[in-house]
Amino acid sequence: MVVDTTRESVCVNQIVGQKNENKIIEGDMIVPDIKPDILNTIETNGNICIYKKEVQDGKVKVDGTIQVDIIYLADNEEGSIRSLHTCLDFSEVILVENCKIGMNVQEKIDIISIETKVLNGRKIGVRANISFDIKVYSNENIEIVKEINGVENLQKLQHTIEVNSLIGEGSTKTYAKETINIDEIDNLAEILKTRVHLQNRDIKISYNKVLVKADAYVKILYLTEDNRISSVESIIPVMGFVDIQNISEEHICDTNYELKNLIVKPNGETEHSIYVEAEIEISCYTFESKTMTIIEDLYSPTECLKFKRKEIYTMINKTGQSDVCKLKDKIVIPELMGNKILDISIKPTIVMINIENGCITYEGESKIKILYWDETENRLDVKQLIMPFHYLIDIPGVEQKSSIETEMETVKQDFIIMPDGFVEISIDICFLIKAANFKKVSVIDEIVKEEKEKSLYSMVIYFVKAGDTLWEIAKKFDSIVEDIVRVNEIENPDLIPIGKQLYIPRYNIKKSA
Repeated sequence: MVVDTTRESVCVNQIVGQKNENKIIEGDMIVPDIKPDILNTIETNGNICIYKKEVQDGKVKVDGTIQVDIIYLADNEEGSIRSLHTCLDFSEVILVENCKIGMNVQEKIDIISIETKVLNGRKIGVRANISFDIKVYSNENIEIVKEINGVENLQKLQHTIEVNSLIGEGSTKTYAKETINIDEIDNLAEILKTRVHLQNRDIKISYNKVLVKADAYVKILYLTEDNRISSVESIIPVMGFVDIQNISEEHICDTNYELKNLIVKPNGETEHSIYVEAEIEISCYTFESKTMTIIEDLYSPTECLKFKRKEIYTMINKTGQSDVCKLKDKIVIPELMGNKILDISIKPTIVMINIENGCITYEGESKIKILYWDETENRLDVKQLIMPFHYLIDIPGVEQKSSIETEMETVKQDFIIMPDGFVEISIDICFLIKAANFKKVSVIDEIVKEEKEKSLYSMVIYFVKAGDTLWEIAKKFDSIVEDIVRVNEIENPDLIPIGKQLYIPRYNIKKSA
């Protein structure tokens, strides 16, 4: 006969597979007829847009494009600076074991490097090295036995655990749009380069909604009709609402942003302005902290119970934290003396992560690319630096096997050229860290009862062996832990000396005929 039970539901969000893989995306570009021939390239920049991602059996497919900006030196008498813009479309398949259709995927796709090669004056080859960091999650509703009904003298070995149960997920698309005004003395000839990244991310949970806010930082380098290079910066607010039922301020919310498309073009309606439109998809996963009682083992001294076990992986100790790593240095950069800095791009990269005693240590480097105008040579040039960093942050509960997701944003950068030839560098990198542990738990599943009849009450003598616990002894002889403690006057049930003689009160049980 199946025993009647009361069950509690928990939605387990667990990693079923992950993969980090680099891919090479290549393509050739033909110079448009309206552009002069290429002598050589000076700098290349790119922004990744993701069109579609799809989990299939054993693999993840990602479709997108790399919007590439190339600044080049023209092969003409003036030796003018010009630009090219192209898109490297890609459709990549990443093999991930154990993933299946219908599972969720979170990906972090980043540009490691973009190289260009002039094939001839009208053709250029582009080669991008892209990293794909893929994590596939499954969401499974699991019923856990909470109470067991209708069993006489039931004995339970149980403990409580704090789990993070997924209560909802959702996504929305939003647009960051703005017409950015440039200096009125500048007659825009062409856009040379665009950099976009999100910063100051924040959320606010209200009734059945998550309000997501961020700032899209945009910097555009452009060429004027009188062959000057200038730039403009803007902060565009990003906001969206994600509908998720039954959420409140106490819940933990994971938020991910993904650039779907980017449009940057001269504004045809207003002079001295540039139109920017970024399409952004925002996805949210919301978790609640839930205290659950897990029954590890059970028996009855008066009834015969049989049960099955199952193992589940549940998320615990989920947390999110942000902090700023401040980098400062003072170095000599001879190339910059007396010259004008036009643009500085900074790409922080993690080289190694170490987790110990609830603390995460990051070793990394910031790759710095400085675009400047060399007044002596009357040319545009690039200086590259590497600035190492060491960053440590305390996150309670984090351990070696924890799942760690780290994003970095450059939120401040100051480069001051001093009269003595030194350059004072100050960089603030914001670390956005998500951490969680996944624990395997064995739980009682289906319980079956056979009818029993009890005979005379009796007692046995037992000598404690290595590894014995009172629970195991009581279960073996159809007794009760409390009765063994009482009869033997045991002060500490957790400390039973090996060889100690115990009197075990028990019920002698026989199956009914």
